[in-house]
Amino acid sequence: MRSKYSIGIRREDKNPWERRVPIIPEHVAGLVKDHGIEVLVQKSGLRAIPEEEYLRAGAKIVEDLSPCDTVFAVKEIPVRFLEKGKTYVFFSHTIKGQAHNMPLLRRLMELRCQLLDYEKMADEKGRRLVFFGKFAGLAGMIDTLWALGQRLDLEKTPSPFSAVKRALEYPSLADAEAALTEVGKRLAADGLPDAVAPLVVGFAGYGNVSQGAQRILRRLPVEEIKPEELMPLFQNRGGARTKNRIFQVVFREEHMVEPVSPGQRFELQDYYGHPEKYRSQFEKYVPYLAVLVNCIYWDAKYPRLVTKNYLKKLYRETPRPRLKVIGDITCDVDGSIECNVKPMDPGNPVFVYDALKDAARDGCAGTGPVILAVDNLPAELPKESSREFSQALNPFVPEIAKADMAAGFEACALSEPIKKALLVYQGELTPGYRYLAKYLDAGPDKKQGELR
Repeated sequence: MRSKYSIGIRREDKNPWERRVPIIPEHVAGLVKDHGIEVLVQKSGLRAIPEEEYLRAGAKIVEDLSPCDTVFAVKEIPVRFLEKGKTYVFFSHTIKGQAHNMPLLRRLMELRCQLLDYEKMADEKGRRLVFFGKFAGLAGMIDTLWALGQRLDLEKTPSPFSAVKRALEYPSLADAEAALTEVGKRLAADGLPDAVAPLVVGFAGYGNVSQGAQRILRRLPVEEIKPEELMPLFQNRGGARTKNRIFQVVFREEHMVEPVSPGQRFELQDYYGHPEKYRSQFEKYVPYLAVLVNCIYWDAKYPRLVTKNYLKKLYRETPRPRLKVIGDITCDVDGSIECNVKPMDPGNPVFVYDALKDAARDGCAGTGPVILAVDNLPAELPKESSREFSQALNPFVPEIAKADMAAGFEACALSEPIKKALLVYQGELTPGYRYLAKYLDAGPDKKQGELR
């Protein structure tokens, strides 16, 4: 007898590197046994977790997910596969009005679907509950150190970083961390050449992404210093202290921006509410950094961290700047790192930005910083990132699967984290997301209705 409730786990097909899953077999088993939910898993030859494990957990392996009322995925589902009235749960990349995904949002509305976006599942304090961010930091820092090693090799500067591989080349995160521990031992024993010491790695941001990246760096001998200690560090460089370790600096908002009006003090909530009252001051730190790891959420209303004009000035006035690599883990093209001019992929993760020519060249060779710009970094650690993501999502799955999506929005009995993450309900933008209507180019036949 078929269960009253069923969910589908869709195969990922956005790119050949996407091998993650939203729900792992261990949690599928609990859904089937403890909640009476039928789980259909769409066939895939790419998924990091074998289909046999899902079968043992009680799932069914199918090609067609049309029997499911609710479909879970990681990345966006192509418009042509959407079906009328279904509930879809995935990262939609629409909440900023991203133009490339407005056809997806429009089609979900036309089909009177529900769209639940993981990115907006948050607690009462606005803290995200379901995310891959830490693994973006983990993979991104590994790749950034790989890029540093490649660049130093090309500059014929010997360093232990030449032994670092890309994250996807390690069998597991544990293998990557073990390899980096060995790199750290070499660094501590042999030191760094004068050409790069002291080597400073700067982290913009301190959230989940930054914490993941810092965890990787701590596999090496690291000394953390404050932003105001950068100048004294370079004034007093020399000796084992500066050659046998890496210096880490974490930049918070008060380091990145300053009030425009003289005499005004920085206030965090004022900055968030009125960013036009602030300007970037981050460029004063850049000359000290060998590596910048960007981990901040950014929107166009905020000042940029690194502009093209600044880099042009830096590379015009300084023959060999210290800046080797920018690991733009958040990967906002033309965003807080303005020289991130195009997204890359795990197989080809970096390009060099030539500031004097305003041009990008794939690889690590060239004049200008190496830019790591991969927008799906957690896919490079698919098993570990899927496990942690599924662990966070699992408590909400039964409620989503059993929800009565026929009720009015205000009347539907959904917990706040889920309700806040519903962008579209019965084909209409929910109250918190009606601002997206202006991005849809909606004609008279597509006006936003009222939700009850």
